Amino acid sequence: MNTVKPARPTVRGTPGVNYASRSVPRHLARGAIGFGLIIGSIALVPVAGPVTLLAAPLALVAFRGCPTCWMVGLAQTVSRGRLERRCADGACTLAKPPPPPPPSARA
Repeated sequence: MNTVKPARPTVRGTPGVNYASRSVPRHLARGAIGFGLIIGSIALVPVAGPVTLLAAPLALVAFRGCPTCWMVGLAQTVSRGRLERRCADGACTLAKPPPPPPPSARA
């Protein structure tokens, strides 16, 4: 008798994509640079002309993509080590990770 296995649910997004920085202050500094470049390039158009808009693409380097990528990275940076994604039976949840093992005693 043939048995048909149910199809596995597809997972959206790319697992392992990480936009986090090493620290929250570093990530906030990247955001300040990125938003500063965008705001500055638009605000300086009446003063220095449209050539100031060339600074706006540099913001994408500071954001590591788009402002949304920066916001996702901020959430990842803040929650690093505090939350862990667990998937079982086709459902994923966020939970606290298990405590680290105690350091081994050295002789």
